Amino acid sequence: MKTFEQKLHNYARLAVDKGVNIQPGQTLVIAAPIDAAPFVRRLAEAAYEAGAKHVYPEWADDELTKIKYEKAPEEAFHEFPSWRAESREQLAREGAAFITVKSTDPDLLKGVDPDKIANANNAAGAAMEGFRDYIQADRVSWLVISTPSSGWAKKVFPDEPEDRAIDLLWERIFSAVRADTEDPVQAWDEHNRTLRAKVDWLNAKKYKSLHYTAPGTDLEIGLPDGHVWAGGGSTNTSGVPFIPNMPTEEVFTAPHKDFVNGIVTNTKPLNYGGNVIDQFTLHFKNGAVTDMEAGEGEDTLRHLINSDEGAARLGEVALVPHSSPISQSGILFFNTLFDENASNHIALGSAYAFCVENGPEMNKDQKEQAGLNTSIVHVDFMIGNENMNIDGILPDGTKEPVFRNGEWAE
Repeated sequence: MKTFEQKLHNYARLAVDKGVNIQPGQTLVIAAPIDAAPFVRRLAEAAYEAGAKHVYPEWADDELTKIKYEKAPEEAFHEFPSWRAESREQLAREGAAFITVKSTDPDLLKGVDPDKIANANNAAGAAMEGFRDYIQADRVSWLVISTPSSGWAKKVFPDEPEDRAIDLLWERIFSAVRADTEDPVQAWDEHNRTLRAKVDWLNAKKYKSLHYTAPGTDLEIGLPDGHVWAGGGSTNTSGVPFIPNMPTEEVFTAPHKDFVNGIVTNTKPLNYGGNVIDQFTLHFKNGAVTDMEAGEGEDTLRHLINSDEGAARLGEVALVPHSSPISQSGILFFNTLFDENASNHIALGSAYAFCVENGPEMNKDQKEQAGLNTSIVHVDFMIGNENMNIDGILPDGTKEPVFRNGEWAE
């Protein structure tokens, strides 16, 4: 049985060697909360051992974030420092790799004026559009991972003392990213092969649309001509393979921004902007949300959908069987990186350019013409459960089962 230190070492090595796949002479940028500093040091050590030239940390702090929302003047939330956006774009142009470590308390901004949160998110989203293009076209290697924080751990394990809750969350993270296996690299290689088989099967089908049915959901999602399914590992435009998310259990593509019709209901809470949104239903017509209701966080949801024109449309459709390891853990993580890998999900906002043929080479107008949505946001939310069925509709109108009762039909 591996010790905590062994699993922590494996996690750092996986993130650097399989996640962003650092190359000799490359720069690594790590955006992380200050609580994760001990783990960031391990990432830096692993990166330098792999040949990195520079490791640049970018620190954030939940408490400082909350203080700003409570004390800063209103105009502060309409601004985003241009130097931060410009530095990210410069580093991306120079071929840096990027790791983001997420561990925010899901209730961090509970009670904060949702207008402030929306304005801050919109300002950041607009300023970071250029950098986001590098990420969503896979021009650079990037990775999103998580480490525990006290607030997050207590949300997941509310009946446990803080130290015990953090230990339990570490163990769940290690399991989800396969850091606790005998050979984590081999485990990831095998997992990627499994996902690749589903990707190849779906790409060969060339479905015109997918029809989802479940309690509270009856939704048809059109797929663009030339859409491309992806999953597991990706390859950046320099030909370097990497894994954007750890964990990952999904295969995904881009929907057509104008061909989404029906209703869809979430099956797991969405943590967005330090607030929880839950028990919500969205109504779509010709691709756009026309109505919505939510049992919790409706104001936050409404602000999200009104972020810009594209925020009311879909940018991702992802398939995850109900039997995925994270789903079978029975744990609600209140963290989209984990919860999206326990459930079929879709995303409001921008689409990944590589999800359509020649997408990474397209300009904004060409992406729109191809059916790809553009937005300053990209927010996944979970819609799958053991009752969900999905049919693939071929160009001639023939329907084929893709999911039955939450599982792959093939």
